[in-house]
Amino acid sequence: MSSPDRLGVLRLLCLFAVFSAVCPLDGGMLFPRESPSRELKELNGLWAFRADKSPNRNQGFVGAWYKSRLAETGPVIDMPVPASYNDITQDPALRDFIGWVWYEREVVVPARWIADEGTRVVLRVGSAHYYSIVWVNGVKVTEHNGGHLPFEAEIGSLIRKDPTMPCRITIAVNNTLTLETLPPGIIQHMDDPTKYPAGFFVQNIYFDFFNYAGIHRPVLLYTTPKVYVDDITVVTDFLDDTGLVKYKVSVQGAATVSLKVTLIDKDGHCVASSNDMSGVIKVTNVKLWWPYMMHENPGYLYTLEVHLMAADKKSAYEDVYTLPVGIRTVNVTSTQFLINNKPFYFHGVNKHEDSDIRGKGLDWPLIVKDFNLLKWLGANSFRTSHYPYAEEILQMCDRHGIVVIDECPGVGIKDIRSFGNASLAHHLDVMDELVRRDKNHPSVVMWSVANEPAAEMPPAEFYFKTLIKHTKALDSTRPVTYITDSNYARDKGAPYVDVVCVNSYFSWYHDPGHLEVIPIQLNTQFENWYGKYKKPIIQSEYGADAVAGIHSDPPMMFTEEYQKAVLQSYHNVFDQKRKQYVIGELIWNFADFMTVQGITRVVGNKKGVFTRQRQPKAAAFILKERYWRLANETGILPPWMKYPCSL
Repeated sequence: MSSPDRLGVLRLLCLFAVFSAVCPLDGGMLFPRESPSRELKELNGLWAFRADKSPNRNQGFVGAWYKSRLAETGPVIDMPVPASYNDITQDPALRDFIGWVWYEREVVVPARWIADEGTRVVLRVGSAHYYSIVWVNGVKVTEHNGGHLPFEAEIGSLIRKDPTMPCRITIAVNNTLTLETLPPGIIQHMDDPTKYPAGFFVQNIYFDFFNYAGIHRPVLLYTTPKVYVDDITVVTDFLDDTGLVKYKVSVQGAATVSLKVTLIDKDGHCVASSNDMSGVIKVTNVKLWWPYMMHENPGYLYTLEVHLMAADKKSAYEDVYTLPVGIRTVNVTSTQFLINNKPFYFHGVNKHEDSDIRGKGLDWPLIVKDFNLLKWLGANSFRTSHYPYAEEILQMCDRHGIVVIDECPGVGIKDIRSFGNASLAHHLDVMDELVRRDKNHPSVVMWSVANEPAAEMPPAEFYFKTLIKHTKALDSTRPVTYITDSNYARDKGAPYVDVVCVNSYFSWYHDPGHLEVIPIQLNTQFENWYGKYKKPIIQSEYGADAVAGIHSDPPMMFTEEYQKAVLQSYHNVFDQKRKQYVIGELIWNFADFMTVQGITRVVGNKKGVFTRQRQPKAAAFILKERYWRLANETGILPPWMKYPCSL
């Protein structure tokens, strides 16, 4: 066997070893897609809504609001889904409401779904904040702990009990945060009658964004056959010009099935196929998935089509599911982040799912606008601060080549009681759900398990060692990080991460107004972190508030000039270190966003380089010039893409 052949066999064996380390979880969470065997019915639009304003927020359960139409138990209002409920009305009590709210929608289910007992009917909620209970026609079908991630239940047997009845869906959602939730929080009761009304309480939180609540992502019904594709796991590699797609298909409903797995290119041509439940598909003349601005053809996606056939004594079943697949590799050295074995430098942003009126509700015009702004900036990446974003957003990243650091809702872990066993168990469950949902996205290159926790506390080392080890067991193909701050000496979890991600706000939260400290303190930060851990570093947050239209010279805090000056001072240090071990810079923040009311925030956080309405501040042009220059330095952009010719 020649040396290249030996290398190819070794690479294939390594791919099998890596794949075996990707632990399949019980049950899949494939994104609902229409196919010849699957149908969708979106339930977006107006739902009946009521907040339970009783003192203990328990009236809805005592009165069993789920057993009849919501309007029969009291007044209801219209509420759009998906959307946060907070900013929809003129009621200040609803804007800051904590506790149970109730949604209801009656649905006409297609007759053929009901008539065919070989059809599964599944109710899926894209996300609701934070604890949800779901009933169909008064019968509880599921509950879910945590926001930002989907949950679902099969309801076919329920709607077939009385086919003449409409399908009445009731969802109760509670946004209360405790020390054991993600993110954590605490309810504080104010019992002094000389200062507060009876029953007064507030929700204390440890994060700097508004606690939007409600049903934030689409609700839908979808069908599959009784025998169906439940999950697909894909791991990719390549050798020279041959791509390797290692796949595993999980099937529910039958022990024996026949399967055809086909990989299709963008032009609709079959490039390879297999009849096995798991295996490796080889792709000749492979087109790799490349990040935006790293290749003239970024975001190339194949389609993996899984065609299942099975039969029992009564019926034959056929299911088709298609999964977008990007063939790429991710590796980390002590000084570099490699995508497809080439150094990748993160020049991007942090974001929030946040906008006027709809809060955190999924909104397609906003998503498309944001991606146009990202590409205008020349950003090649973002981090899903501080929670998982909608699957639809990750699909956009896959198609456009925008690299993602996928973060769980572990923000604000500040209280020692949030490091207990119950909190850790929930955190592990959340990582299970996150990896299950996002494991096949080529744009997702790293998992982030927390943001700025109190990592100096004694329980933190065990907590994060366990959490990071668990996440790597779920998916060994991507590095794992959590976001720390600039105090390297106290951090208990950093030894276990693959990439050090550091947030720092010199001349803002520290030494406010003194721009001259940035070069010294930022350089010291980098030298300390790298000197201690010898791992590549991403500046995962930096920035300054700027109120759009406020100016001063010399620069003063909260002016656009000061925000520009902070960015430029940071950039000078980044340019010194990025040739060594700094592998990225993510500005805080892409756009202004809402926060709780307080004396340090003037109608929200103003660190965006765009306003909340997506209009650029002066800092946006600073970033645009820098990010395009960084991309041009790679020397691989086609002439039409080079700044500023096409802009």
